[in-house]
Amino acid sequence: MTFTRYFLVGGAGFIGSHFIDALLGQDTIEKVTVYDNFSSGQEWHYQHHQSDPRLVIFRADVKDSFTLNEAMAGHEVVIHFAANPDISRAVLEPSIDFTEGLFLTHQVLEAARLTKVKRLLYTSGSGVYGEVDEDSVENQGGMYPISTYGASKLGSEAFISSYCHLFGLSACLFRFANVVGPRQTHGVGYDFIRKLTKNPHSLEILGDGLQSKSYIHVSDVVSAVLLANEKLTSKIEVYNVATNDSISVNEIAKLTVECMNLNEPADFKYSGGDRGWKGDVPRVRLNTDKIRTLGWSCQQNSIEAMRSALLAMLREI
Repeated sequence: MTFTRYFLVGGAGFIGSHFIDALLGQDTIEKVTVYDNFSSGQEWHYQHHQSDPRLVIFRADVKDSFTLNEAMAGHEVVIHFAANPDISRAVLEPSIDFTEGLFLTHQVLEAARLTKVKRLLYTSGSGVYGEVDEDSVENQGGMYPISTYGASKLGSEAFISSYCHLFGLSACLFRFANVVGPRQTHGVGYDFIRKLTKNPHSLEILGDGLQSKSYIHVSDVVSAVLLANEKLTSKIEVYNVATNDSISVNEIAKLTVECMNLNEPADFKYSGGDRGWKGDVPRVRLNTDKIRTLGWSCQQNSIEAMRSALLAMLREI
């Protein structure tokens, strides 16, 4: 099915802004509306498109139901990015992943129901799986998140499923690995750059540095989501989106030092333990067989994606 009018909730953020680029790069797209409160989104993420009449910006909060419903009316597809971007923050503010996660999803779903949106694309995450000892697959059964962030994503998926069955909405849910790339404003690579810029001689590493995960470039994420959206024929589908490899925090630290061209290697200092913070899953592996059956494949592995992201962030900072 071909859609031409897209509504991006949280679209001015890191991942959302790359969807603006991809959608406006298609001649068939009639309208792309960005709805964002700019708590983490940035105007410079889309400024190069400001002369395009198809781009509409709403500076408003998802919690404002009246404005959200008015803005969403007339669109066919909603891409829902809005969430708490700082996963570790919940250790001090446990309610943030409800107020800036699950509650926002409910607001988006209600607006979609009332405005008769046809399709919802939701950016979930690997945190829904919790800690598992093998590659996680979409239909693996019981999932027990160990962070409120993961719980809010899993709860959001459940609400989306219920709306699809009750109100005729169709949806794709995407469980991403760690997404990296230009315009990134958080994450381990971003943190390492900031720390080494302040003190190039020493780098604090949370945990023991052995945490190992997949890091996927945002361009590969965009291609996966848009392909799945195009091919969806059922009421709802869930896809893991990741590389088929992984890298450790220690490897990312060494890669950051290399990309910054530091004269002397920084002294790595570890906070200890097997994870960076409470709720952090130290080892994540996602099975991506399902998304690959659609014809999708990664263009960059984890090391390539991280190197590209680090160089982009260094140019931007």
